[in-house]
Amino acid sequence: MRSFINKMSTKSVINWASKDGEFRRQTSAFRDAIKSGTQFEPQSNRYHLVVSYACPWAHRALITRALKGLQDFLPYSVVHPFLGEKGWSFDKDFPGSTGCLIEGAQATHLRDLYFTANKDYDARFTVPIIWDKQQNTIVSNESSEIIRFLNDLNTTSGDLYPDHLKSEIDELNEWVYHTVNNGVYKSGFATTQQAYENNVKPLFASLDRLEAILSDGRDFLVGVQLTEADIRLFTTIIRFDPVYVGHFKSNLGSIRHNYPHINTWMKKLYWKNDAFKSTTNFEHIKFHYYNSHRQINGTGVVPLGPNPNIEPL
Repeated sequence: MRSFINKMSTKSVINWASKDGEFRRQTSAFRDAIKSGTQFEPQSNRYHLVVSYACPWAHRALITRALKGLQDFLPYSVVHPFLGEKGWSFDKDFPGSTGCLIEGAQATHLRDLYFTANKDYDARFTVPIIWDKQQNTIVSNESSEIIRFLNDLNTTSGDLYPDHLKSEIDELNEWVYHTVNNGVYKSGFATTQQAYENNVKPLFASLDRLEAILSDGRDFLVGVQLTEADIRLFTTIIRFDPVYVGHFKSNLGSIRHNYPHINTWMKKLYWKNDAFKSTTNFEHIKFHYYNSHRQINGTGVVPLGPNPNIEPL
């Protein structure tokens, strides 16, 4: 596979905030799906998932892959947790980083795959991606859509987006995404006091709202079953105390001390369902944030706490 020179000559992949101090997440560029009747037919030994254990968006795909029993259908590679000027690398000098395991690919960085898929690509090199080995291209780099079509690929396991709950899931996903999933980033990457306060206050208002939803003792956010709403929130909440409270200045409260119902919900998912526990790697998570974001943490020192990263049930 050919490796291309970085076309992002006019912008840095590690400059996060806009000129007004606000962080704005880019729109994903690859938006196809593995689906019968399309150019991306479901076929064995054809597709490959690339993730970072550190990334909450990629974590969504790993959890869904495990829940849906797609381990044989969709093997995966794990990038190094450090995100540098060239984006994610396939260096293997960190425990759990696999290098690029895609057959025939000669990629040292994730960007090599992006430029193979589109030589004129000019945006961030994000995870997760699903790679099509047959067409040498990216099927999708949009996590919310990846978990939907992975859910549809195996209908014999539990449906994570059932028809009777779709409207309720969509409504909850909408405000959770803007104020919580992306809210921690908008707070942490803010470069003005106003931008920070504009986002950290809605973040904690939404955590209060989630705490109220879970206060009746339910195990899941929507209905009486595990859905994608739980997956999408979990990947943010599991990182909250270890990273977001300190690193992203999201410190109006912590999950373990101020949100007992959210904390219990998170712990039940982690300790009772291996799809959540086995895909959570706190070493990658903490190393990535504290080492990659030097504009926030100039020394790269990784804090030892909290201890433990997640409390026992």
